[in-house]
Amino acid sequence: MKQFNDENFLLQTPTAERLYHEYAASLPIIDYHCHLNPEYVASDHRFENLSRIWLEGDHYKWRAMRANGVDERFITGADTTDWEKFEKWAGTVPYTMRNPLYHWTHLELRTAFGERRLLNPASAREIYDRCSAMLQESTHSAQGLMKHYNVEVVCTTDDPVDSLEHHIRHRENGSSVKMLPTWRPDKAMAVENPAEYRRYIDRLAEVSGVEISRFADVVSALKVRHDFFAGVGCRLSDHGLGGFYAEDYTPDEIETIFKKVYNGSSLDDAEVAKFKTAMLVEFAVMDHDAGWTQQFHYGALRNNNSLMMSRLGPDTGYDSIGDFTVGENMSRFLDMLASRDKLAKTIIYNLNPRDNELVATMAGNFQDGRYGAGKIQFGSGWWFLDQKDGMEKQMNALSNLGLLSRFVGMLTDSRSFLSYPRHEYFRRTLCNLIGNDIENGLLPASETDFIGREIVVKVCYGNAKEYFKF
Repeated sequence: MKQFNDENFLLQTPTAERLYHEYAASLPIIDYHCHLNPEYVASDHRFENLSRIWLEGDHYKWRAMRANGVDERFITGADTTDWEKFEKWAGTVPYTMRNPLYHWTHLELRTAFGERRLLNPASAREIYDRCSAMLQESTHSAQGLMKHYNVEVVCTTDDPVDSLEHHIRHRENGSSVKMLPTWRPDKAMAVENPAEYRRYIDRLAEVSGVEISRFADVVSALKVRHDFFAGVGCRLSDHGLGGFYAEDYTPDEIETIFKKVYNGSSLDDAEVAKFKTAMLVEFAVMDHDAGWTQQFHYGALRNNNSLMMSRLGPDTGYDSIGDFTVGENMSRFLDMLASRDKLAKTIIYNLNPRDNELVATMAGNFQDGRYGAGKIQFGSGWWFLDQKDGMEKQMNALSNLGLLSRFVGMLTDSRSFLSYPRHEYFRRTLCNLIGNDIENGLLPASETDFIGREIVVKVCYGNAKEYFKF
């Protein structure tokens, strides 16, 4: 019987063990998409206790606690202590078996703190006290943990109006861990609420120094900020979409729509779709001309619980997988850019697993050897899919319909400094998938070293390093 969470965790064959330990385990991490707080990185923040670093903002854990019957006051409440919240989490952990949280929890405890005990109500207090004490040491500060996990580059998620002051300070401090911003302009196209949109555009005008009265001024102001981000090291954009937009539009139509929403009038669905299409095209052209990579995370059905949305706000664990029909619009949008020779390097992440083959085949339609291998990437399993089953399905679809060997690999997409074992989890899953193929005669055992060097090493690290050129 194999042991849980030992050195060969998730590795089911001797070949899988060899691929992981000889080729993958010691590689640096390029975490090219996350939601870490840049201020915490720049200030080398130290967390007061295990609850603060582990439970705050982690809606994966919050959802599990709610499903386990934990009262909300022990999840997001202000009238309960950090220990009380942790105690409820520890009571939930034994019931997360077969949920990836069970794996992640114990991987994080083992790799960050050397803690091999199972987390449960009996062990909770000792684990909490021991790990909280370790968090006060320099080895377990924000940067200490990043160095511990051999993080080479981390890319945060930042709005165009952000000052990037923490990125600049971090760069000036000369840390061995490179922190770069990522351009996330979702609010610049969020025209569903005219009043909020007007406030955002006025803020954009203020920080860019561009007076905005027309749509062309919006684009000019965003271009100023795009250039500013590039000057601070940004090389990627990211867009959170329900689905893709690819409506036909004219400049006059977009000008009329902009003036309508800027002056406080609501838009109909057709106007929203046209405006978002125009904005996405403008963003894509900026990215292409700057030599950036554009990322599209699509398919989330957000804020489903209106009562809890009113109490807690967004990103609190009330989102799910959507069933949007996206193939035709995704194709039309990419073709709008490719037909103008303005299609930048692109990574597409789907949230509904039914779209795996769709995205894998769509990527093949727009590959271009002028930009090197893997210009259009089928992104790693995202959000509800960033677990063993989701990763395997994504990699199998990519293997069958594209080139797994050119895949840029894993990212944390996390707000936690303890999430870096997700890279280890991915690497073990990849090595197990390929190792099983070799053991079963589906790949030649004589090529194991080639597979280790040219596929495992590159998917885990080398492809991202070459693709992004940080």
